[in-house]
Amino acid sequence: MKKRVIALFLAATMAFGLTACGGGGNDTADNAQTNGGGSENGEDGTNEPSQSPVDGKVLSVQVGPDPETIDPALNSAVDGGNMLLHSFECLLTLDENGNLAEGQAESWETDEEELVWTFHLRDGLKWSDGTDLTANDFVYSWKRVCDPEVAAPYAETVLGMVEGFSEAIEGELDALKVEAPDDKTLVVTLSNPCPYFGSLAAFATLSPVQQATVDANGDAWATSADTYISNGPFYISDWVQGSHITMSKNPNYWNADAIKLDAIKWNLIEDPNASYSAYQTEEIMMIKDVPTEEIPSLSGSDEFYVDPIIGTYYLSLNTQKEPFNDPKVRKALSLAIDRDYVANTLMQGTYTPAYNFIGPGWFDTDDSEFMNNANGGQPYISSDHEANLAEAKQLLSDAGYPDGQGLPSFVYSTNDASYHKVVAEYLQQAWGELGIDVNVDIVEWASFTPMRRHGDFDSSRNGWVGDYSDASNMLDLFYSSNGNNDGKFSNSDYDAAMDVSRTTLDKAERSEALHKAEDILLEEMGCIPLAYYNDFWLQRKELKGSWHGTNGYWYFMYADIDDGTGSAEDNASDETVSEPSSENLEPSTQPAGDNASDEEVLEPSSEN
Repeated sequence: MKKRVIALFLAATMAFGLTACGGGGNDTADNAQTNGGGSENGEDGTNEPSQSPVDGKVLSVQVGPDPETIDPALNSAVDGGNMLLHSFECLLTLDENGNLAEGQAESWETDEEELVWTFHLRDGLKWSDGTDLTANDFVYSWKRVCDPEVAAPYAETVLGMVEGFSEAIEGELDALKVEAPDDKTLVVTLSNPCPYFGSLAAFATLSPVQQATVDANGDAWATSADTYISNGPFYISDWVQGSHITMSKNPNYWNADAIKLDAIKWNLIEDPNASYSAYQTEEIMMIKDVPTEEIPSLSGSDEFYVDPIIGTYYLSLNTQKEPFNDPKVRKALSLAIDRDYVANTLMQGTYTPAYNFIGPGWFDTDDSEFMNNANGGQPYISSDHEANLAEAKQLLSDAGYPDGQGLPSFVYSTNDASYHKVVAEYLQQAWGELGIDVNVDIVEWASFTPMRRHGDFDSSRNGWVGDYSDASNMLDLFYSSNGNNDGKFSNSDYDAAMDVSRTTLDKAERSEALHKAEDILLEEMGCIPLAYYNDFWLQRKELKGSWHGTNGYWYFMYADIDDGTGSAEDNASDETVSEPSSENLEPSTQPAGDNASDEEVLEPSSEN
């Protein structure tokens, strides 16, 4: 279950790590909740969130700065997604091993054709304000994801296979075949079988949101503790921009008795040095952002962890701008990079060089490693940097820019966290060897992701961490109409291959289509893969019962803090505390259970 890192450079071989955290018990939380449409006073006899300061066990953590958004429909970043994981709950959820487990639904099944999925909700589900939550809340929320006025970046990824999606995304929301025949039943009809649809039902984008709250407050509903109504194990009780978000235990959560923490305080810190200082002074018990200069001295510590995750650190080039609309230029920029130097020297072995786009941990349709079957078993990009550099210079000359002459200077944009700045400085030097003048622009995280999404960049750092372990999750990013296609790569052959992968029932044909898509992506260099992600972080030993997933998330909802009195229930064990069972939960016709990869579902992501 848990593996503690002793040698940093063995990170790539390590399995799941158990995160640690903790905090003082004197954090306070102001938790009056109003929604403009629901009950505030618990007149129906349900529990109303307490308005007294939070006492007891308060876990203080740092996973990122101010999130761009924590509206489930709009978030596409790991930091915001980690918060959503604790404030909302989907129909299905994940257990410690990444397997599907019951969430708001207590059971589900499909028809024989695997086109109709029926979810049966638990009795007595409530929102955090004490009002009833029903299947119609999911109908509203899923249609909202399709609403062109909302512009959810994940819409096509999570609902593109549902019947009526093409009409719904144009504004005919009621065309989406998501129905609630009664308050406890949700029926979803697909236009074609989707072997990983169970994974999507555990995907934070498809969390329910309260219509009364959204209608009353518009987009601002997800920006204030007063209006942020949720349905998960915690609710937001205090939110100070640039400082912290405090989530208190939700007494109306169906499994509230299993929640041992009284609150989680998410410290919104962008500077790794500030995070590290707060960790050293024991103000925070778990930090994601560790100063890279401290890593050599931490590699032997039993509080320093490294865990592999399924994801790729890559570069986006704005293909709608010259000279990035020329594949020769894009490929030259890629080949000029020494990936081994980046991953093992600049990143100190905490990342792995990426010579393909799809890296380790992704599964093919026969459950084998997707990467091993790609490009005839050979890497797309050679590890021979000198040969690559010579080819890069030739490609640039073929594109009309011998020795970089005539190629306009451009900007490389990145945020200042982890190794991003030092990588930017290296790219400036590496591309300089081609005779190219590159300027580096450091952008605050809150502005960085919207800048990329809107295409306001020349070249930019990017990355993606898996939402589920089917390779389509990564490859879908470069479909022409995908909302997360930041570089606006567009190729009709690529789209056609992805269309086949979405509709075919034949596993071999689907595998062939996915591999063809990666072939095209890297031949055209629609993005530049740089390194495969590992997460590294600091945590204290007092935490019991949390875990870290290959999706790059920390799961604190069933955690406990050992205060030295033996009060933590799993004090003597590294096993996690009790949670919803995932045994025997596959749909009766096994729509997603005949492929082991379909069970390794992972939550929404991007990176930070």
